[in-house]
Amino acid sequence: MTHIVGCIDGSRAAPAVCDYAAWASRRMEAPLMFFHVLDDSRYPVEPDMAGNIGLGTREYLMEELAELDEKRSRIAMEQGRHMLEAAAERAREAGIEEVHQRQRHGDLPQCLLDIESDIRLLVMGIHGESSSERDIHIGSQLETVIRSLHRPVVLVPDEFKEPQSAMLAFDASPTAFAGVRLLASSPVFRDFPLHLVMVGPDTADKWEQLRAAESMLAEAGCEVHLAIRAGDVEKALHAYQEENSIDLLVMGAYGHSRIRQFLVGSTTTNMLKTTRTPLVILR
Repeated sequence: MTHIVGCIDGSRAAPAVCDYAAWASRRMEAPLMFFHVLDDSRYPVEPDMAGNIGLGTREYLMEELAELDEKRSRIAMEQGRHMLEAAAERAREAGIEEVHQRQRHGDLPQCLLDIESDIRLLVMGIHGESSSERDIHIGSQLETVIRSLHRPVVLVPDEFKEPQSAMLAFDASPTAFAGVRLLASSPVFRDFPLHLVMVGPDTADKWEQLRAAESMLAEAGCEVHLAIRAGDVEKALHAYQEENSIDLLVMGAYGHSRIRQFLVGSTTTNMLKTTRTPLVILR
């Protein structure tokens, strides 16, 4: 059975990850799992001190350092278990009956790949553990996770707001049409106003592509809005989203147009830093 997986850590976004994961679990009627990974580069199971052997090294001091590292790892693992228990309790208070917990020690992208067959939808915070009110950092492993995992990923801000509408950044690529099929079939988007937005020249063939996508959504009974906007991709999408008070932005991780450049270029980081709404990334 596949799960909605909320990937939690010690960041400010962790409560929002819990709430968005619980929301998705309710909408999709799928079991919920909270997943915590202890980074083995920061908390190694067996500290390797070989590289520290040099001038002035004292064996007893090296042993002491190794013991300290082992203790830090044990404490961090215990802290992770407390976070998982708190997340599960928060979800149960939100009405989710089936909540699972899983903890791993290793590399986050690889640990997620190991459980990929159990994942239906992954929920992660946009901001990393080192973020603060004054200094916002994007999670350092987000891009690797998106590139590695063949599952939809929801990247969420620090505050939860229950979504009521969604828009798809549409470029007529196979990934974009796969996104349309997802919107049409997923209970997450049931009863949502759905907006399909292209950024580029306003031409007849672009409208034909949009209407082909619209017909797929209409068959599912969705309320559909179409738009073509000119200009910079990031600014155009932001502006449309703000003008129409759209709660979720759905994007393909790979395409063949300027949308692709937007997703894999520096503007992605800029948007992630400033967005106040979740991003759904499709593979």
